[in-house]
Amino acid sequence: MTPEEIRSITEKNRYDMDDLRAVFAYLRSERGCPWDREQTHESIRGNLIEETYEVIEAIDKCDTHLMREELGDLLLQILFHAYIEEESGNFTFDDIVSDLTSKLVNRHPHVFGDISAENSAAALDAWETAKKKEKTERKTTADSMRAVPTSLPSLMRTQKLFSKAQRAGIDVSGISCSLVDAAEQLNSVLTGEQPDTDSESAVAELLFAAVGAAESV
Repeated sequence: MTPEEIRSITEKNRYDMDDLRAVFAYLRSERGCPWDREQTHESIRGNLIEETYEVIEAIDKCDTHLMREELGDLLLQILFHAYIEEESGNFTFDDIVSDLTSKLVNRHPHVFGDISAENSAAALDAWETAKKKEKTERKTTADSMRAVPTSLPSLMRTQKLFSKAQRAGIDVSGISCSLVDAAEQLNSVLTGEQPDTDSESAVAELLFAAVGAAESV
């Protein structure tokens, strides 16, 4: 930025996306902020998670003022990661916008294509069908379930796996009934009645059963 451009930016009362990108690019430049310039994907990874949860908290509080602020903070994290990749020559923020727009069009064939969806359930089915066509490596339900990120919090990941199983038509009606059995199995591991090597699978079984029980309430 030239001194004139900086003065023009600082004198504005309202900014748009172009201003945001110009300011951030300047912050990452040699004449910008040393801290911003030093950050990497790894160093700000936790910030992305934190800002996401702060948006969720604002939603839970029905606080629109706080939501507006926190959504801005989350957008900053997205912009940060995009610019790091742009500086490496891999992709740009515009590439992200283009890919997202393309995804929205392709996954709404009931809006932009010749498929009809009479309700939200049918619309979700259309989305999932279109998604499977894109994700050619996910040929089976098992492939789809393996694709659920392992970095998700355990309960959230279990809920997502449970939802995918239901959507695939897998009978999960008996899972909640096994909650007591799963708890007993975990207890037997903790008390030493079963080898410690079974502890991980016992906890996983109990967690999945607990989610099944919660879903059925």
